[in-house]
Amino acid sequence: MTSTHSRSAALVASMPIVFVLIWSTGFIVARYGMPHAPPLKFLALRYLLSVACFAVWAWLARAAWPVGRAQYKHLAVTGILMNAGYLGGVWAAVKLGMGAGLVALLVGLQPVLTAVWIASRGGSVSARQWGGLALGLAGLALVVWQKLGLGEIDPLNLLLAAGALLSITAGTLYQKRFVAPCDVRTANLVQMAAAFVVTAPLALFEAESMHWVIEGGLNRELIGSMAWSVLALTLGGSSLLYLLIQRGAATAVTSLLYLVPPCTALMAWLLFGEPITVLTIAGMALTAVGVSLVVRAPAVAKA
Repeated sequence: MTSTHSRSAALVASMPIVFVLIWSTGFIVARYGMPHAPPLKFLALRYLLSVACFAVWAWLARAAWPVGRAQYKHLAVTGILMNAGYLGGVWAAVKLGMGAGLVALLVGLQPVLTAVWIASRGGSVSARQWGGLALGLAGLALVVWQKLGLGEIDPLNLLLAAGALLSITAGTLYQKRFVAPCDVRTANLVQMAAAFVVTAPLALFEAESMHWVIEGGLNRELIGSMAWSVLALTLGGSSLLYLLIQRGAATAVTSLLYLVPPCTALMAWLLFGEPITVLTIAGMALTAVGVSLVVRAPAVAKA
């Protein structure tokens, strides 16, 4: 019993690390897949394949379904906000010329936005947590500032990125507030189905096709991007995010997203040879310290 309990505790403790590593691959996948597909068609197919995978997984595991019509509604709302809204905004902004680093910086404001919302609603965010959030934001800026190239921003892609930020922030707070604990497989199935229902009609307006075949052969970059998006980012990353939100305070959970841009920078260096400067390393260190201050501080009031 002790050994089983220890393994279970170790698994739970490793969830934030695994989540950050998986979530950080999102921009890497975008770099591989975006040149070969329009964003909403790619995402609509991703959601549809994810629904199929979760359905098989839930059926094999005999997973319990959410109880009550209200829970289905709440899960659908979070699915639309945290998938259709967030991913749709990020991928569309990148497609329209905004660099991945700038998108990461803007979306990285989520922990600050979450803390401000909690404080405005009468919640308690400690001085230590505010300090950690500030350090995390400073580290994030150091990591991505060099990627803020000229000509990346126009009113439309800036609006899309801002919409993505608001969408995932609202979705995180909404899920923490309204979604009762339920099986992560069936919960994600409902969320992905809702995201598909919203995204698929919009994808029909995209004139560009998905380029599955290039130069007479299968497009391995697009196929690989889709496979990783479904199996790792959705089945793995989205499931972990759902569990983390259910287990932790909203500010502490969203502070983990501060670690995503530094991890993405490291992956880009390993995979593509993108340089890592002294400022990048300093930013990574500041980000890690900031996250530790938020996570280790006394729990905030429920969002």
